[in-house]
Amino acid sequence: MDAQHSLLKHFLATIAYRTQKALRNAPDTFANFRAGTAVRTPHELIWHMTGVIGYARTFFQPGKWQPEAMPTFAEEIHRFHELLDDLGRLLESETPHPNISAEQLLQGPLADTLTHAGQLAMLRRLSGSPVPPENFIHATVQASNLSENQPQPAAPDPGWSPEQPPKPPGRGLPKRWYNT
Repeated sequence: MDAQHSLLKHFLATIAYRTQKALRNAPDTFANFRAGTAVRTPHELIWHMTGVIGYARTFFQPGKWQPEAMPTFAEEIHRFHELLDDLGRLLESETPHPNISAEQLLQGPLADTLTHAGQLAMLRRLSGSPVPPENFIHATVQASNLSENQPQPAAPDPGWSPEQPPKPPGRGLPKRWYNT
């Protein structure tokens, strides 16, 4: 696997990690939380993310990817990670369509999917169950792990409380987090 595809595979692992971080310990009601009119629920958002990753896969295996929604949130999450894993294998062994570059895969479907992982985290806060922050520089993101089984945060923000508003950027963090 060349350096570009290796970096894309690591980006897939980042998507897996960030998605599971947003979903970890979410209440059962989270799957169907709707923040407003015409706003996707978390279940619908994971279904959409599955479609976006399936679309990226079509640049390696031609065809259409228009998945039906899975009946449960857990099944949708599982299918999403299976597709991430499949795309990861394709990045290792296949060459994408000649009219698509690694940069286009990154700026298009992969960046879109990571954006949606962030939306899941925002929906957690809006639903009353915020996601604990962490320093992602220290996260254990491994390109070999695109599954639902992601590690716990390696560097959670100290002193975080779900009852408190978010701290201003860079305030109250350990000195070891800074490159000084």
